[in-house]
Amino acid sequence: MKPAVDQVWDWLDQVPDPEIPVISVVDLGIVRDVRWQDDALEIAVTPTYSGCPATGVIAMDIETAMRDRGLKDIRIKTRISPPWTTDWLSDKGRAKLVEYGIAPPRAAGGPDACPHCNSGNVERISQFGSTPCKAQWRCRDCMEPFDYFKCI
Repeated sequence: MKPAVDQVWDWLDQVPDPEIPVISVVDLGIVRDVRWQDDALEIAVTPTYSGCPATGVIAMDIETAMRDRGLKDIRIKTRISPPWTTDWLSDKGRAKLVEYGIAPPRAAGGPDACPHCNSGNVERISQFGSTPCKAQWRCRDCMEPFDYFKCI
């Protein structure tokens, strides 16, 4: 018996992003569609950017999670249009980023507060962080460095 699409979404919400394991692929906003096509489960995924090195790992992790739940015919489709945007991050995902010590993206182009102490006295150290989608910042008050998830 095929599980309901809502059940599949719940399972996908348990698949962590390989680069930021506290956020799911659903909260990241990269899972764009889930549907049954006859007896095959099709899951559309939009990478955060075209050169994201985690894209293959994400597809494999999604497929593994579905197989672990007894599904056999799974098709992961890469959907590049429309391109992913940080607007697709869920509110739950943004909160999890802060709890993990990563400042979530803002349209203004930089973090409004340190994720460690909530001070607004922050400075950019480098446009490049631990992954291509993040920049390195530091709080001038608590002196802790932190990643900022770049706004795309």
